[in-house]
Order: sequence, then C-alpha cells, then structure tokens
Amino acid sequence: MKGSRPEQAVLTRDTDMSKTEDTRRVIETMVDGLNDHRIDDIGEFFSDGFRWLGNQGCGTKTGLKEFQENWQRPFQAAFSDKTCIDEARLYMGEWAAAFGRQEATHSGEFLGIAPTGKRVEIRYMDFWKVVDGKIVDNWVNVDFAHVAAQLGVDLFNGEGWETYDRGEKTPPHPQTEG
Repeated sequence: MKGSRPEQAVLTRDTDMSKTEDTRRVIETMVDGLNDHRIDDIGEFFSDGFRWLGNQGCGTKTGLKEFQENWQRPFQAAFSDKTCIDEARLYMGEWAAAFGRQEATHSGEFLGIAPTGKRVEIRYMDFWKVVDGKIVDNWVNVDFAHVAAQLGVDLFNGEGWETYDRGEKTPPHPQTEG
C-alpha cells in the first residue's frame, strides 16, 4: 500500500486478557438463553444500553428494549423451532466472536415472503464486547440473502457473483495502470 496506512485494531488494542474466561461464560450462557427462546429476561446477558449493529436488512438496535422489540420478537415470529449452532467461537479478553447457523422453520412473514413452513439455515457471524459481565456491543452479520434464496427469492435478481463460480458469466477484471 502506498502512502500512510490506516490504524488497525483500535477497539481491541488494550483488551484485558484476564477477562477471557468471564467473557466465555457470558457468551456461552447467552447462547443457551437464545436457544431457550428467551426474550423478556435476556437482560441477564446484555447491558440496558448495549448496541446491536447489524448488516443491511437487519438494522441497528440501540438498547435492550429495541433489541427485544425490533430483532428478537420479529425474528422468532418469522422463524420458529429455532436452534443456534455456533460452529466456531473465539475469545480474547473482553472480546468474543462466533460464526455458525441457526436452523429454523419459516413460520411467519420474512422480507415480505409469506410463511412457507420450510426448514432453513440462517448463517451468521457475531462479534461481542463484554464489560462487567454484560454484552455492551454486538456486531452482527446475518446472511438474509441466503435465507431468501432457500425460500425461492433471489435478492440479487440473477446478478450474484455465484454466476462466475458456476461459469455462467465471465468475471470482469480491473484495468491495469499503464
């Protein structure tokens, strides 16, 4: 890279590694709570003012109440019989990360798609910061496009880059400086 480089990893630079086991306990019990479909008492794991920062389509929730009302309730209304399966977890001081999937039944409206009764896989990545035994920040990426595809809706209208993988289209290449 030419020129000055952007500062990297500023949020984790001063993490207190002695907090790793406390963070692990909070995240593991929180995931158990989610698998028990808890909503009203989820404040056991999240601070009242925590931030939930989702990708496009998921939104951003500020505070426990917004998370409960604008994420947990709509999500459980759209997807019943839901089980969260973290495929990998990483812990570092006050920080934790996971990726995995939820397996659920599409039993309510989702992205304007009427309930289909289909079992779906909902892929995600989570990054958490835990302070004083509570999650204060949660960066989230949920693969809504993958869920919609399982329900027969292509959010990319045939223009997704999977067309390159299948050999249906030739990928463009950047022009080189001459």
